[in-house]
Amino acid sequence: MADGRTGADPVDGGRPAIISVRAEDQPLLLVLNNDHAAELSLLDGPGFARLIDTAFLALQTEDATALLIAFDQASDYDSPNFLWFRARFQRYVYVDRLVVSPAARGRGLARALYESLFAAASAAGIDRVVCEINVEPPNPGSIRFHEALGFRRIGDAALPGGAKRVAYYERTGACRADLRR
Repeated sequence: MADGRTGADPVDGGRPAIISVRAEDQPLLLVLNNDHAAELSLLDGPGFARLIDTAFLALQTEDATALLIAFDQASDYDSPNFLWFRARFQRYVYVDRLVVSPAARGRGLARALYESLFAAASAAGIDRVVCEINVEPPNPGSIRFHEALGFRRIGDAALPGGAKRVAYYERTGACRADLRR
């Protein structure tokens, strides 16, 4: 490729490799995030960099078409959703954002990012992975995806301002390597 990226990983059927977020890709990943601000949240450059710098895990595809940022229970993070989980669980990894560009969907990238996250949680001795999914505005594709990965709904909340409602999900036994069915 002209930009020096090595491209697809032949072991994974042509899927780009999953790597830690690279500084040179942060501008592209910020645009990807902000293109999906309704589902995630709008960020500026410094705010995005802070999330990456303080995350338990910040991953991207090598071609910068997908992103996952997650925090563990000890993270210095004040999201109302993160704090909802902190009030209920002692140990967990919270998925703050997962996004795949529309052109890259259907290639298993979100699943591959989660496989990497589950492996990292396992290595840290953490058995619970949690997230929230919008129910207003609705995100039925994300609900189906997470339920197919073994997540179950454990709660609901209206976020401050009332424009957004979320459902809280968890997957326990997240250390299991059972995603490759």
